Amino acid sequence: MALASCTVFEAGHTGWQVGAVVVDHALQDDSAAVSAAVALRLSQLGCDPVDVVRVQVAASGAGGLEAAARSARYQALAAAADDQEALVLLGHTRDDQAESVLLGLARGSGTRSLAGMAARRGVFRRPLLGVDRAETRRVCAALGLTVWDDPHNADPRFARARVRLTVLPTLEAELGPGVAGALARTADLARLDADALDTLAAELLVAATLADGALSVELLAPALAAVRRRCLRQAALAAGCPGGELVAVHVEGLDALVTDWHGQGELQLPGGVTASRLGDRLVLWEPRPRGSERRREGRHRDTGL
Repeated sequence: MALASCTVFEAGHTGWQVGAVVVDHALQDDSAAVSAAVALRLSQLGCDPVDVVRVQVAASGAGGLEAAARSARYQALAAAADDQEALVLLGHTRDDQAESVLLGLARGSGTRSLAGMAARRGVFRRPLLGVDRAETRRVCAALGLTVWDDPHNADPRFARARVRLTVLPTLEAELGPGVAGALARTADLARLDADALDTLAAELLVAATLADGALSVELLAPALAAVRRRCLRQAALAAGCPGGELVAVHVEGLDALVTDWHGQGELQLPGGVTASRLGDRLVLWEPRPRGSERRREGRHRDTGL
């Protein structure tokens, strides 16, 4: 609500058109009524159009309900942005960023995870990442804006809620104030490093890809481990591995085929992708329909990496 109010105010000076999308996840009995009430408040602020989009959240799968709700929400917002030819402003604050860093640290998934949320990605913008959550509440109080606190944000079943209610307050109490800001700064630094390494990895992938689509072990092996492993992750994603299921142990297995190969056989990756070392070539096969013959002469450009 603070973001919506500030954006409408700025629009009066810039000529922007400001609309809003309320995503109803249908996870609570009164979600439809709450969504309608929020939509009315947004209209009263001056947002036009205001759309309520009801989504289906699949509770199963990697990441559970939290990840499924997030995926459904972002799909709805991206679709709205495409339909309106618009950018989407998201209200994540510095506290949300600190929580993301702690969750990434707990997963042990590397620099990219520690980088938290980007201020700009695709059609999405997060203009409040430098503002703490308490400040947004003060804005709403000063403007007399009614806000709704989602009970799921305080539900200890969810990892982010536990970090918000227990972990961060404990860190602040034990280490002193400013922990959230320090974690957010860590995210900024980690993102710069991750972006640089991803760029180098993409360049290595292009250089190491042979004419038949296989990867040259001779070019991969001497590369810096941080760059080589990112390169192998990019290759696995391009071959069809789902990003949410491709974890460190899979990338380590790919790396072993390059740097510690002693005749080990095929490596099974998420999404039905198979990796194998054939002499001085690393081959990733896309999943094939059941009963079809998998080609063994290497990857081909018409099948992707």
